Amino acid sequence: EFLALQSAWIVSFALHMAVLVAVVMSFGTLTTTSERTVCRASGSSLYRVMVPVIVVSLLLSFTVERFNNVLLPQANYQAKSLMAEIARSKPAFGLTEQAFSTLVDGYSMYVRSSDERHGELRGVVIHDMTRPEYRTTITATRGRVEFTPDYQYLVMTLRNGAIHQLQQPEKSGYRSMNFERYRFVFESSLSGFTPSSGNRMRADANELSAGELHAIGQEFRRREAFALQHVQAPLVALERLAAKTPKTRNSKTATSPPALRQETSAIAATKALAVIEGEIARVASELEVASTNRTLYNRYMAAYHKKYSLSLACVVFVLVGAPLGVLARRGGFGVGAAISLLFFVLYWMLMISGEKMAERGVLDPMIAMWMADGVMALIGVGLVTKLTQALFSTSR
Repeated sequence: EFLALQSAWIVSFALHMAVLVAVVMSFGTLTTTSERTVCRASGSSLYRVMVPVIVVSLLLSFTVERFNNVLLPQANYQAKSLMAEIARSKPAFGLTEQAFSTLVDGYSMYVRSSDERHGELRGVVIHDMTRPEYRTTITATRGRVEFTPDYQYLVMTLRNGAIHQLQQPEKSGYRSMNFERYRFVFESSLSGFTPSSGNRMRADANELSAGELHAIGQEFRRREAFALQHVQAPLVALERLAAKTPKTRNSKTATSPPALRQETSAIAATKALAVIEGEIARVASELEVASTNRTLYNRYMAAYHKKYSLSLACVVFVLVGAPLGVLARRGGFGVGAAISLLFFVLYWMLMISGEKMAERGVLDPMIAMWMADGVMALIGVGLVTKLTQALFSTSR
């Protein structure tokens, strides 16, 4: 059941490649068997031959959109829930031997070997990333992992190991402790639900539909605007303080002795500095909140546009695949598959780059996620136009 649920994203990933290969091979076969020559002689241009294929690709794009918005989120949700249930009965199942695993959020765990049935671990290395001010690494020759009865915590009992802690970021302090038995309690990210209850909160973008992603993105945008509004209050307070401080000093200290005026000025300066530091801290805090919400907005909106851009990729690959099939008419399946793979890799390079740029705020999420479709569509239209013009020139 777990493998069947996990295969859902593979279907979504492989479908676009299948469309591209099928179109390239079909138009390559039409050209190799001279059927394209017959169509051209009867007055049917490449545009006309592509029309029914584009219509079918539009229907397929609608089907993919429904699959990505309805079936795929539910499959991902059920797969993660089932994985959690497996981890409950066999906690070591979530740890991959001789590789770093993230069974618990904030921790990277390495296990040389494990016994899934009894939860025994050997050669354990744990990197604690929950405290940015410290770099903590825990090593042990063996250990055991199990959940508490309420599944709220994951308990890892380690034997014969050491704890290494390095202060960050200046690396000014280091300490090491050896132990014979050490009990490590993690707050489990897999707690508080059963897969059959269906009440686990869906936080991962892969488990949400386009409508849910859009709603969450707009909520983060509202929070960002709210935080930016709060930035104005400390700035206004600083302006008032800057305008008020000189007047207060002139009115109250003009008739005082020099020593008293000096002391009063020092006290006023200290109070003003404290107020300024407080207001600056408020501004920095609100700006950090706004930046965090902006990042989350970009992430969820990128996932929102990605669902639709991947759906329309079926049409885009028809525009690219048809002229490529005509141009690769003599190469057979090998050349067609190689060209399809090349453009498929190019498409996903643009898609992944756009997703990263959207999350970092370099590009608007909509522009970033539709960039791959736009570039491939321009390549396809350019190839079709150039190929048609070349055929017309040859016929003349």
